[in-house]
Amino acid sequence: MDLHEDARSQQDDLARLRQDLHREPEIGLDLPRTQERVLRELDGLGLEISTGTDTTSVTAVLRGEGSARDSAEPRTVLLRADMDALPVQEATGLDFAATNGAMHACGHDLHTTSLVGAARLLHTHRDRLNGDVVLMFQPGEEGWDGAGVMLKEGVLDAAGRRVDAAYGLHVFSSMLPSGQFASRPGTLMSASHKLLVTVHGEGGHGSMPHRAKDPISAAAAMITALQTMITRRLDIFDPAVLTVGVIRGGTKRNVIPATAEFEATVRCFSDDTAALLDTTIRETIDGVARANGVTADVVFENEYPVTVTDVDETAFGAEVVRETIGEQYYTELPNPVAGSEDFSRVLAAVPGTFLGLGALMPGLEPHTAPNNHSPYADFDPSVLSRAATVYAELAVRRLDRFAEGALR
Repeated sequence: MDLHEDARSQQDDLARLRQDLHREPEIGLDLPRTQERVLRELDGLGLEISTGTDTTSVTAVLRGEGSARDSAEPRTVLLRADMDALPVQEATGLDFAATNGAMHACGHDLHTTSLVGAARLLHTHRDRLNGDVVLMFQPGEEGWDGAGVMLKEGVLDAAGRRVDAAYGLHVFSSMLPSGQFASRPGTLMSASHKLLVTVHGEGGHGSMPHRAKDPISAAAAMITALQTMITRRLDIFDPAVLTVGVIRGGTKRNVIPATAEFEATVRCFSDDTAALLDTTIRETIDGVARANGVTADVVFENEYPVTVTDVDETAFGAEVVRETIGEQYYTELPNPVAGSEDFSRVLAAVPGTFLGLGALMPGLEPHTAPNNHSPYADFDPSVLSRAATVYAELAVRRLDRFAEGALR
C-alpha cells in the first residue's frame, strides 16, 4: 500500500477542509458545527459511528477486512485528534481567519482534518487492514478534559474490546521545521495544575493605605514570592513552571478594593513535585498574606497528568515515520516539553505514543515564529497529507505486527 501517495492526492481537499474548520472555531466540550462537519466528512466510509452524551465527540470504528481480521480476537488500534479551539481573537490576517472571538491557535483544525484523511485512506485499503481502528475525534482538550469524558463514555472499548495501542499527533507553528516529526520515550509532556487565589483585605481610600488592608499589593507580593519559591524549594532536575495569566482587582485608581484575585497555570513532570507544589504554594501564599495583614483562599487542582509514552511504541512510531516519510524527518527530543495534554489519560490506560509535527510556515524560523496559542500563530497546510499518512500507517503497521506476533 502506498498510503503516502494516496494521501498526497487528497492534499487539496484536506486543505479546504482545514480552512472551513478554521473559519468556525468552537470552544470547550460543545462543538456542534465541528461535530456536524466531521460526521459529514465520514459519511459513506462504512464506519460504525457513535457520538458523545456529555460532549459533542465522534467515535468511529473502522472494521478491517484483512485475513487476520477473522481471528478469534482481532486487535484494535486507536487514533486520536482533538477538535476544539481557544478563546483567542485571531490576528493572522488570513483569508479564512475566524471572526467570532475564538481561534484554532493550537492547530486542532489540522489534527481533525488529518484524521479525516486517515479515515479515508484506511477505508480505501480496509482489505489489507488486519484488525479494527477506533477514530477518536475529541472536543475539550484545552482545559476541559475531553479525553477524560470520552474515556468515561467508553471510547477505549468502542470496537467491542479494549484497544491494544493508541496514537496521537500534535502540530507546532514553531520549534520544529515543517514536516519534521518528533517525540521521545518516557516522559514527554508535563502535568498541568490550576491555581486560583483570592486575597481578602479591607477597602479604603488610595491616599490612606494605612487605613486599609491592600489586597492588590499583597497579591503582587505573592506572585513574586511564588516565582522565588519555584527556584528555591524545588529540585532543579525535577523542575516546575508557574505562570500567572490573570489578575483581577479594583474599580478605580484611587480606591483600594476589598479583594483581588489571580490565576496561574502550574506545570511539573512528576507526582512527587506535584505534591510538593501543593504544599509549598499554600505555605508561601499564607506567609505573604499574614505579613500583609490579609487572608487568602487557595485552590490548587490537578488537571492533566504527565504524558508518558511507551518506550516500544515510541520506537515503533519513529520507525513508521522514517520508513514512510523519510529517515531525516524524525527527531528524538532531548527533553520533555512543558505543555500538557489530556491524551496523557489514554496513554496511562493503554500503550501508545504521541508525535509532534512541525508545521512552520515558509520563510519563518523555528525559534522566532509565533508559537501555538498566539493570535498570530499560523500552520503550514502542506503537512496535512503527511500527517494523514502517518496516522494511517501507524494503524496499518501496528495491526500487521499484531497479526505477525512480532509485538505483543
